[in-house]
Amino acid sequence: MSDFRAEIATGLDRLFSPESPGGAVEATGLIAEDAIWDVAAPVNQLEGRDAIVGGFVAPLRAAMTGLRRRDEIVIGGDNIRDPGGRWVVILTHYVGTFAAPLFGLRPSGRLALLRSGEFYRIEGGRITEAKILFDLPDLARQAGRNPFPPDLGTEMLFPGPATHDGVCPGTGDGRASLDLVQAMLSDLHVFDPDTSASPGQTGDDGVWHDEMLWYGPGGIGSTYRWQGFVDDHRAAFLHAFPDRKGGNHYCRIGDGNYAAVSGWPSMTMTHQGDYLGVPATGKALTLRVMDFYRCDFTGPRGKIAENWVCLDYVDLFGQMGVDLIARANALP
Repeated sequence: MSDFRAEIATGLDRLFSPESPGGAVEATGLIAEDAIWDVAAPVNQLEGRDAIVGGFVAPLRAAMTGLRRRDEIVIGGDNIRDPGGRWVVILTHYVGTFAAPLFGLRPSGRLALLRSGEFYRIEGGRITEAKILFDLPDLARQAGRNPFPPDLGTEMLFPGPATHDGVCPGTGDGRASLDLVQAMLSDLHVFDPDTSASPGQTGDDGVWHDEMLWYGPGGIGSTYRWQGFVDDHRAAFLHAFPDRKGGNHYCRIGDGNYAAVSGWPSMTMTHQGDYLGVPATGKALTLRVMDFYRCDFTGPRGKIAENWVCLDYVDLFGQMGVDLIARANALP
């Protein structure tokens, strides 16, 4: 029996491969003619197959010589949120030589790995809708022009899952994984302003593994264990956006020991404190979010062991009045 997850992943590999004839031929069988793709800023919404190829596929192929996709997680299933449907969710890197400008960002002329979170709605074997969050600030950092102050956490390539089973997993209970993640999300919105702690997150009865790894986007970096997550990300975020409200998700799926959620936007908040070098503006903001989770069920209770996070910081900082691409290009 064919695996719809693998079919979509293979189709995307062909779409971006340097051996494909410009991408348009591969797109016909993969993408519905009237598909709509919402892509991270500055691309934003693309309507129709031709616009998708011209506004997203072609620029990536032109900017990164020898372009390849390197998938770390490929999962799929039925979306429990409206609008429902069957989705394929992928965490990947676009790998190539960053030889020409990409969406306004100056190239490095060197090897680059552009991380990307991707949610695809599938109907009749073709993609009818997509949400894509790539990390241009991290690509700028790789080029030696980091638009942020020194990262809060450790900046690194997004690793694949520690269990090396993230691509089309064949074992595990997707519903149990998603239930575990949803239990975490329901408690995470409540926090102690002094400690940044939330109920139900840590300890024997908590949802996070004691050795949890949290992989964040450019500007934040990655963290280890709950205290590292608080020290290197959560405390600064809650200081800047104490009224943030999340969970406005269009898609939640579970597959094997994995789950993924995303909102466009997921979060609403007010910029009330300094954040990554930007003084408080008092503006109401929104944030596009994607989270990928690996759950561990080897102990007496299920625990979230790894969390990969994609955030559209080009869009967020643009709302604050900061053009991250222009800032990066201005650096030597």
